[in-house]
Amino acid sequence: MGDVLSTHLDDSRRQYISEKTRKILTEFLRFYEDQYGVALFNSMRHEIEGTGLPQAQLLWRKVPLDERIIFSGNLFQHQEDNKKWRNRFSLVPHNYGLVLYENKVAYERQVPPRAVINSAGYKILTSVDQYLELVGNSLPGTTSKSGSAPILKCPTQFPLILWHPSARHYYFCMMTEAEQDKWQAVLQDCIRHCNNGIPEDSKVEGPAFTDAIRMYRQSKELYGTWEMLCGNEVQILSNLVMEELGPELKVELGPRLKGKPQERQRQWIQISDAVYRMVYEQAAAQFEAALSKLQLARPAMEAVIRTDMDQIITSKEHLASKIRAFILPKAEVCVRNHVQPYIPSILEALMVPTSQGFTEVRDVFFKEVTDMNLNIINEGGIDKLGEYMEKLSQLAYHPLKMQSCYEKMEPLRLDGLQQRFDVSSTSVFKQRAQIHMREQMDNAVYTFETLLHQELGKGPTKEELCKSIQRILERVLKKYDYDSSSVRKRFFREALLQITIPFLLKKLAPTCKSELPRFQELIFEDFARFILVENTYEEVVLQTVMKDILQAVKEAAVQRKHNLYRDSVVMHNSDPNLHLLAEGAPVDWGEEFGGGSGNGGGPRPAVPEAAPTSEKQRRAKQVVSMVRDEEAGPPFEAGPELLSPASPDSVTELRGLLAQDLRVESPPPAGPLLNGAPAQESARPAATPEASPPASPLQQLPPGKAADLEPPKPSDQETGEQVSSPGGRPAIHTTTEDSAGVQTEF
Repeated sequence: MGDVLSTHLDDSRRQYISEKTRKILTEFLRFYEDQYGVALFNSMRHEIEGTGLPQAQLLWRKVPLDERIIFSGNLFQHQEDNKKWRNRFSLVPHNYGLVLYENKVAYERQVPPRAVINSAGYKILTSVDQYLELVGNSLPGTTSKSGSAPILKCPTQFPLILWHPSARHYYFCMMTEAEQDKWQAVLQDCIRHCNNGIPEDSKVEGPAFTDAIRMYRQSKELYGTWEMLCGNEVQILSNLVMEELGPELKVELGPRLKGKPQERQRQWIQISDAVYRMVYEQAAAQFEAALSKLQLARPAMEAVIRTDMDQIITSKEHLASKIRAFILPKAEVCVRNHVQPYIPSILEALMVPTSQGFTEVRDVFFKEVTDMNLNIINEGGIDKLGEYMEKLSQLAYHPLKMQSCYEKMEPLRLDGLQQRFDVSSTSVFKQRAQIHMREQMDNAVYTFETLLHQELGKGPTKEELCKSIQRILERVLKKYDYDSSSVRKRFFREALLQITIPFLLKKLAPTCKSELPRFQELIFEDFARFILVENTYEEVVLQTVMKDILQAVKEAAVQRKHNLYRDSVVMHNSDPNLHLLAEGAPVDWGEEFGGGSGNGGGPRPAVPEAAPTSEKQRRAKQVVSMVRDEEAGPPFEAGPELLSPASPDSVTELRGLLAQDLRVESPPPAGPLLNGAPAQESARPAATPEASPPASPLQQLPPGKAADLEPPKPSDQETGEQVSSPGGRPAIHTTTEDSAGVQTEF
């Protein structure tokens, strides 16, 4: 590898890469500085004027999934240095960075992990043929001949490959299809989370950055959605540079690569990854310097905005009126002829899978709570409540149980419309809808937790508790129906704008864009940092199509399509005291009700008095585990599922059973339900019960080790592997249970 890099990335070429990167970033940062002032003004104006968004009925968790492990287990990884496959113990902590250890013993002994993978921008491939096709397309002229040795050989029929257009690739494989399905769901969850890398609570830096990316690409005549707008700011900037730099290097270096086609492919992957790392380091330094400069200037900018807010608004409205008078006739014709006829079909294509996904979220939540209620009746009431609620509280972050919801978005297609509106991929809409599903599930669960905890203060009997759970469930479902309708309508409006606005701007650019500079003289110099002609022009274009989009979504709601509420249906303060309940500390169900899985639902061991409160609360609890003892068999050998004797599938059956059990207490079932889950974790039909291990109960650490919990953070630098230094953070400890249900702590 060293010879390849030293040959093709010598000092002169590295100097060229550095200069090219600096040029692209400098040009982008000019857009970013311009957009920063606009975003700051918009944020402060929003704080003063507020919005007309409907009040959410569900509560939201302020610190979601703190100190949890999402998933853990064994998988084979291909080593680039010696071309061998090695068994790795792997886990996914709450920050969604895939952590790879040498083996389970290294994890137990708190040896630093071998790698932490940030998966932003990656795609999951489930076959070597898919991978070879992508690799062949990435470097023209390197397609392997039939019968020749491919770049990668997988020892099993169940590979999982993480592919990135610029960074290094990762090769994993499993022994069974069930394991492949589960790891695919987990890794897809990692990608979904890491792609959403810009914090949504960033009201200035986030909008300024995304607007600057859009403006920069439009200046290069690149309109439409961009598939590589994923990860944090530095990762996105690295993708932006590689979008321009990558093809240049490919043309220059491609013909110089030596060897057979597969060897040249391997060389290009190494070169591309090395360049990506160089670009990342430079982008991180330049962006940090620019951001620090803007943050230093922010107090002075805020002072001007506070003092002259009214004058800035007046000046902007005057500018907008002049631009509107100029472009409105052209824009209206363009909307009427090229956009308006297609809005209903785009909306329908979005509505069907999205609404099916949110309906599935509702059904999964209902079934989990109802199964929990049945378990309380059958297995001893409140004594088990803490254990059940610990599991339920993590439902939204359980990649296997949520998979059936996420899968509803996969059929999303904009057939015939993607080319017309220059939509490179629908993945951006799929992932956004899936994130909304997870948020709404967690909001529903957290609201249920809060209301149930209030009810438990009354000291109910087992029968009263079960009735209360059913009553609270129905109450939460009503709130969910309202909130999910509001979220979906907002998602549809945003998606329609994201599809149509770039198309309109591209259509209008030849006749309108060249005339925009003459409007600059209408902006006072003192306000030039907060009002930009280009942004105001886009807002005017948006307004021309917005009324058609709002009307289309409104008609869908009036027709009761996909359970959307009409805009006139508003729930105001239906629970005026509910939000006050959420102001308290989060409920620790295992601690308060003795349901920690590490103690089989009994009381927890006492924490020494000298231990600080924060140490008591820091426990690495695992959402779902695939960990098994290596001595028990192959690392992918699955244990039997814990089956309930009867797992009703329909909502009607569940309601009937629950009502019946409330009247006459049923005998306990032969095997416990897994937090109400009907036997199988995986939603895929290929995962048979024999191949699907049961989810382990939630775990807790011994008090003395609680203070050591700090999960390794994913390395966003490389969107790839980071080898830990000897002084790295210790591993996260958890417990699990093997296929026989015997709990093991390590």
